[in-house]
Amino acid sequence: MHLFLFLCFFAAFALAQYPPASNNLTTIVSPVDGNITVSYKVPPIGTCKTAFDTQQQYTGWVNIPGNYSTNTFFWFISGRDPTDKLTIWLNGGPGSSSMLGLFTGNGPCEVVEAALGKFSTVARDFGWDRGSNMLYIDQPNQVGFSYDTPTNGSLDLLTSNLYTPPQVLPNSQPADTFMNGTFSSLNTNNTANTTEIAAMAIWHMLQGFLGAFPQYMPNSTAVGVHLFAESYGGKYGPAFATLWEKQNRLRSNGSIPTNTTIEINLASLGIVNGCVDDLIQAPYYPVMAVNNTFGLTAINPTRAKLAAASFTSSGGCKDLITQCRAAVASQDPDNDGDVAAVSAICSRAYSFCSANVLQPYFDAGRSVYDISHLLPDSFPPSTYLDYLNTADFQKAIGSPINFTETNLQVVDAFTSTGDYERQALVPDLAALLNAGIRVGFMYGDLDYICNWLGGEAISLAVAAQAGGSYATRFPSAGYAPIITNTTYIGGVVRQYGNLSFSRVYNAGHSVASYQPETAFEIFARIMTGTSVSTGEIINTSLYNTTGPLNATYTASLPPSPTNTCYLRDILDTCNQDQKNSIVSNSGVIINGVLYSASSDYSSAVSTASANANTASTTVVTSTQVLTGLFTATSTPSPTKKSGGAHTRPSTLALSLAVLFISYALHACI
Repeated sequence: MHLFLFLCFFAAFALAQYPPASNNLTTIVSPVDGNITVSYKVPPIGTCKTAFDTQQQYTGWVNIPGNYSTNTFFWFISGRDPTDKLTIWLNGGPGSSSMLGLFTGNGPCEVVEAALGKFSTVARDFGWDRGSNMLYIDQPNQVGFSYDTPTNGSLDLLTSNLYTPPQVLPNSQPADTFMNGTFSSLNTNNTANTTEIAAMAIWHMLQGFLGAFPQYMPNSTAVGVHLFAESYGGKYGPAFATLWEKQNRLRSNGSIPTNTTIEINLASLGIVNGCVDDLIQAPYYPVMAVNNTFGLTAINPTRAKLAAASFTSSGGCKDLITQCRAAVASQDPDNDGDVAAVSAICSRAYSFCSANVLQPYFDAGRSVYDISHLLPDSFPPSTYLDYLNTADFQKAIGSPINFTETNLQVVDAFTSTGDYERQALVPDLAALLNAGIRVGFMYGDLDYICNWLGGEAISLAVAAQAGGSYATRFPSAGYAPIITNTTYIGGVVRQYGNLSFSRVYNAGHSVASYQPETAFEIFARIMTGTSVSTGEIINTSLYNTTGPLNATYTASLPPSPTNTCYLRDILDTCNQDQKNSIVSNSGVIINGVLYSASSDYSSAVSTASANANTASTTVVTSTQVLTGLFTATSTPSPTKKSGGAHTRPSTLALSLAVLFISYALHACI
């Protein structure tokens, strides 16, 4: 039986995890738009530990007008040095919280175990606050800490399903796998169902945020914003940016009032392992499965050929996407997702393409986010999920709801309209580029789901669509090394003018989780408009990289790390034996992790680095300087590639026996 169950006598009841009743938020009406309110607070120092305690932070919600209540959560962290740069970060999904990026990727802090039953945060060397003010947004509505109407319900950790109203503990199910708490309404009608609708909601959200915090605008009339987005952000990024440009034009021609809106000028758009367009990227799924640069034949080559054929065959993936987009253009040109016939056509296209082109890779039993990782895959660590659901944390940020990383109602809403296949976004990206906006692509080369081969194809398609010198000079620009520091080459980049494509070595889907220093330098160089290769100041009208025309670097496949079974991420991180152990109440749950015995916990602490990731997926860094960007003056030796895994061990000071009891009693409260 799980250890703390002996002490709490929960057997017939679901655990309660309701947020604190008092949240101590300050609520103001937006000075720009009286229909928008902003509720916020300053979280206590250490809630997300930054490099310097003087860095300003705000957590809060922007309530925007609409057919249903929309309270969009944000977390703002000022830069380590004073700056007028503002970067917005969006995770993808659709339906994934940007807290994933904040706490396991590019954010200022990461969560660590401080003691049994207690978590804390430590500052990251290469959080992106090193170069910019950062704004993390949970969107669309009901994702993460964003909500419509706080509603009491139940979360089944065995299935990740949410129920409302709260349920009693199912027969024979362990109490620690079924929790009653407060969530959004779970109403699929109370969220966006297309990227276009999500884009307008975030435009309104930014009107509220920037109106409430004008000090983070470079001047009184316009703000140069940097938008970086990951995964489904390959759709969010160009669609959101295009809408902002459209709204700016409407302001300038008087179609919308200037006295109740704010101009949002985009300076750069970064896409990190983004899925932008299946018409271009889908053919690279079978290629990545059997002809990658790591020498891995993940599936039977015949199976891969059939997957490739299902894209081009008559009535196949390509034809179905084309039919979807024709239907959207003729019947739902605004992408409102409210024409059932159009949604049915697009949903069919998505289902077919996913089942026949993408999913054959599932035969491999490997992660779609890292081809070197066997399933189950628990990287990046899910420690933050427990931390974000502690009462102390939720009080610190003022949340009226519990946290869930992925909202299945949003997934269902976007799937129902076939949003994945609706838009050809390359023209939007090309238009942004021609408008003088920097467009940078950053792809880890171990990712499958939005792999670098497809990302490279997107970058070439953007250059061709943009025309002019981009059509010729970008594809003819060679790949140059990405010089991360004086000893390390983090990847290669092709760059001409304001367009760049970076392949990051030995990184999976969430690049910053694997290669934090390289990811930061690429981000900073895109943001500042310097050479992505070296960080040097360039004349973008003349500059291009030089080197081989293809990114041909090959490497041995890293060994797969041992998985860690997290109670709050059972489906993705636990193997069948571990799931059986949880269901049968055998083993020990400590700080949200399943162990066979309590003695394994002390062993795990002493070997945390080895167990966390033996696959050497992050670069060891020894820097003590917590500010500044790197500019290369020479190229390191090509033999200096990746270092070993870099993790922070847990800090434990008290005896396990005492702490077991302390944790058990804490869980009863």
